Amino acid sequence: MERRIRIVAFCKRITGIALLLLACFHVHAQDNSATDARKFMDNAEYEKAIVVFDKLYKTSPSDVYKDYLNALIAAKEYKQAEKLINDQQKTGINSPMLYIDMGRVYEAAGKTKKAEEQFNNAVAMVNGDDMLTDQLANSFVAIGKDPYAIAVYERTKALRGGIFIYNVPIAKLYAKTGDIEKAVNTLLDMGPGSGQYVNIESIKGVMLEMLGNDPLKLQSAQKALIKKINQQPDALDYIQLLTWLYIQKNDWDGALIQIEALEERGNTKGQRLIDFARNACREKQYDIAVKAYDEVKAKGRDLPFYIVAASEELNTLLLKLQDDPAFKLADVQNLVVQYDTFFAQFPQYYAQQTAADFAMVEAQYANDVEKGIQILQTAIKQPGITHEFSGKCALQLGDYYLLIGKIWDASLLYSQVDKEFKLDALGEEGRFRNAKLSFYIGDFDWAQAQLSVLKASTSELIANDALYLSVLITENMPPDSNFVPLKRFAYADLLMFQNKDQEAETLLDSLTKAYPKHPLDDDILMLQARLAEKHREYNKALDYLKTIYEQYGKDVLGDDAVFKTAEIYEKHLHDGTQAKHFYEQLIIDYPGSTFVQTARKRLEQLNKAILP
Repeated sequence: MERRIRIVAFCKRITGIALLLLACFHVHAQDNSATDARKFMDNAEYEKAIVVFDKLYKTSPSDVYKDYLNALIAAKEYKQAEKLINDQQKTGINSPMLYIDMGRVYEAAGKTKKAEEQFNNAVAMVNGDDMLTDQLANSFVAIGKDPYAIAVYERTKALRGGIFIYNVPIAKLYAKTGDIEKAVNTLLDMGPGSGQYVNIESIKGVMLEMLGNDPLKLQSAQKALIKKINQQPDALDYIQLLTWLYIQKNDWDGALIQIEALEERGNTKGQRLIDFARNACREKQYDIAVKAYDEVKAKGRDLPFYIVAASEELNTLLLKLQDDPAFKLADVQNLVVQYDTFFAQFPQYYAQQTAADFAMVEAQYANDVEKGIQILQTAIKQPGITHEFSGKCALQLGDYYLLIGKIWDASLLYSQVDKEFKLDALGEEGRFRNAKLSFYIGDFDWAQAQLSVLKASTSELIANDALYLSVLITENMPPDSNFVPLKRFAYADLLMFQNKDQEAETLLDSLTKAYPKHPLDDDILMLQARLAEKHREYNKALDYLKTIYEQYGKDVLGDDAVFKTAEIYEKHLHDGTQAKHFYEQLIIDYPGSTFVQTARKRLEQLNKAILP
């Protein structure tokens, strides 16, 4: 008896395993069949797909319903598709998704009115549930029925008391359908007075996504916003948004008009104009920034932002000068007059960066180095000057002594800064300039002694410059004690620093002819490239750099040449495609270069600018 029980139990286990294996085999077979049917669909063999899906539907209707329906619609088997949807409804399913499916069938069959009825039936089933709302809206979007998706969101809003959580997707759908005015109004409904105020920066982000740089879309948005402002003239955020739109259109004059209106209504004593001017300056809209600063100054000297506007306007004019390769001497002279007027009114600013900028304009643009030196000497004597700014002025003063050939005066100032800021980056800067000065005058051993310490500098820039100069000296220290080529090269570098560019170029040319195939060849080419770039001869500079990375690519200046090439294309020739190419070449060919990290950042910025 016991044996019989064991046999029965064993047989049951075998039967269970067999059934399980059979079920697995069945599922596997179904999966294979479904895969085959989808391949038929991909190959437009709809009839074959229908045969397979029909068999699968009889055993697992929920798994293949959508695929089966798509196959029937693709094969134009509309009657069979209707029957399939009716079959789903007979199972007791009362889903609005089936109305959308039936609408698809009717529309494909050319029965437009019937299709609209089905789509409206689906919308009518919206009950305010978030999940159902998103599902229906996404389904309508998937079949290109954006107006019905909008209707779904609007019905949910109405059922839930006008909530604003769906305004963003509704606005995007309106924009997609081309109705920019409705899109903007939908977004602005979340603005001031809505009771559910959304941050203006968030609205800007959505508008930027909707409008891009399309001038017609921007203009439509602008009209819609102006209407809104007329309805709510006290809503300052709307004016701010309108200003932003003008800037997107690159209409800075229009933007300034809006800022002036904001200023009058908000009575911020010039703060909004200052912020706008700074933004314009960052975007290199120097003239409009100056206009904004002038507006602040026109409000009177007794207002708190007058002196800020006056000083920042000088900085803006300086940036404009530096950014203009064809600046005129008259521009420089006008700027000098403005600096003189400013310091006559506010002599306390001699203790600020504005004084160092003034000295730079005089020494490096007006070619009055002595005046630049006098300004810095006045700044250093100011009782309110900070210790750090005093050190920066001393370094700049040393540079100007070097410009007029006062070598030892320059060295003394560099040494003082080195001593006073021993453990600071400013001290390292003084030490490096002294090392470079020693190089200029041909004292290579003393230069190397200082550079050996600076190669471990905490400042990456100083460390890299020190390393390059150290390698330059090491590689060109002649075994035959013939220091003439290196001394001539160093002197040419000094002449360039002193803005004696023609003399520097002549000396470099003579050096190349006198010592052909010298180890200094790539360094001479780099100096020539710097001279060409300085004089805005960018194609000439690119030719020098090309020779470096093609003929001396494995030497120390190979990565410098590729990086500098990318910079010229990006910053001066505004050729993003070529700039990208050379930044990518740098990353691939010189993975250990100190420029790689910067190149990656520039690439990321260029990709954002180039992509639509």
